[in-house]
Amino acid sequence: MNPIPVLSATEAAAWDSAARTQYRIPSRVLMEAAGRAVAYLIVRDYPAILARGALVVAGAGNNGGDGWVVARALHASGIPVWVAALDPKTDDAIDNRALARVDGVRETGREEPWPAAAVVIDALLGTGAAGPARGDVLALAQRLVAYAAPVIAIDGPTGLDLSSGEAHGPVRAELSITFGGPRRGHLLAREWCGKIVVIDIGLPPADPVWPLLVTDVWAGVRLPKLTPTMHKGDRGRVTVVGGGSGMTGAALHAARGALAAGAGLVKLVAATETIEAARASLPDVLTVESTLGPELEPEAAEALEWADALVVGPGLGREPPRAQFLQAVLARRPIPTVLDADALILFHGSAERPVVLTPHLGEFRAQFGDELADAAANDRWAAAAKAAQKVKGTVLLKGVPTVIADLRGPIHVVASGNPGLATGGSGDLLAGFIGAFLARGSAGPEAAALGAHALGRAAEHGARQWTARSLRPADVLAALPEIWRAWTNTQPVGPPVLTVLEPPETA
Repeated sequence: MNPIPVLSATEAAAWDSAARTQYRIPSRVLMEAAGRAVAYLIVRDYPAILARGALVVAGAGNNGGDGWVVARALHASGIPVWVAALDPKTDDAIDNRALARVDGVRETGREEPWPAAAVVIDALLGTGAAGPARGDVLALAQRLVAYAAPVIAIDGPTGLDLSSGEAHGPVRAELSITFGGPRRGHLLAREWCGKIVVIDIGLPPADPVWPLLVTDVWAGVRLPKLTPTMHKGDRGRVTVVGGGSGMTGAALHAARGALAAGAGLVKLVAATETIEAARASLPDVLTVESTLGPELEPEAAEALEWADALVVGPGLGREPPRAQFLQAVLARRPIPTVLDADALILFHGSAERPVVLTPHLGEFRAQFGDELADAAANDRWAAAAKAAQKVKGTVLLKGVPTVIADLRGPIHVVASGNPGLATGGSGDLLAGFIGAFLARGSAGPEAAALGAHALGRAAEHGARQWTARSLRPADVLAALPEIWRAWTNTQPVGPPVLTVLEPPETA
């Protein structure tokens, strides 16, 4: 399966251009494939259309041209369809309106009432549109909203900037169908897009430097495999360092996360209070008591040397002795290390070992400064890439979506999850997941992407059972086995669909 890119408007335009010029795929061929695929999906997912029909609201550009193809495809199969349209201005849109008229597709005049239909198809503006809708486009969009039928958006709902994610309105879609890969705006403004379906229309392979979407198929291929003859040492050894006084839960969540993600052995280096809690509630974990600074005790040093990967920071604390302790930890054997939570605040400079940093935006600001954090508010992709260069490691910037950047290779984008993860402990689980994958030899970007996608998918599964509102870290862990089972036998959706992003649960 080809990688699925996450596109800005500029990248989408470059892809279209390469298809036409380098690969000699006529734009009319791409438009025909797009419109017919959209028509197929609408009929498949909205069976009421067979009797009640569809209304296509088409703009003047190539997005409107796609709408004319949809109308023609529906009409050809005997489905009632009407088109309310602006006069087309591009050659492809003009030609497809002419074909639709020859076929007998019905049009509605500017002042005519719209007929009752099962769905309305928003084909007003495409990926390149920016800023609020204006003039005749805005008038049609407002009328579309007042029509009060389920909205299916071609590319994206009118008024959503598909590069920046800025939503000007007025259209909210129940289903957004786009081509080749999701646009950045889809992932930044999920509440405006509804379900997002990415379809194949025959575009050439995407540029390998573009950000790629992490999917279940991608994750299933890269999930470290188990073999019948494995023993616990083969499955990776993770040492979790943290859990200062009063912050027991964070370190325990990270340890549980590492075990749940498949680590064979997990050792916890923490304060006495946390060690006592671990011995009482988590007997699977090996334990080492530590004062967490400023000196590194011999037993703690041994636990660091024993590990295949470290998770440092959950519940560590930020007092001055912790900074000296962290320096001592990072001076040991340079094994792959996740720096999370308090360690992100204490860590400065570039890494002398393979590291994965897992900041939310506040921690990102503390680690990389106001200028880069402000830039992340506008372009989290570029900001994460600059941060990775600065730290010489992997940076996982949490959020909607989560963006993972490294010194080499493409940016990975994780769009799974829901607001149920906006609770204490979710990030600690993520750190544990990543540590387990690092311990099995996964490279930093892949380990981070696997961990983030597993967390998101488990949250989605858990929310369906317990709701997003009541979701807790324990519920995410309880849902995780279903994710591992699904990933070991993940099948492609099948043409023309490349992937489906369900709307996040918010109940």
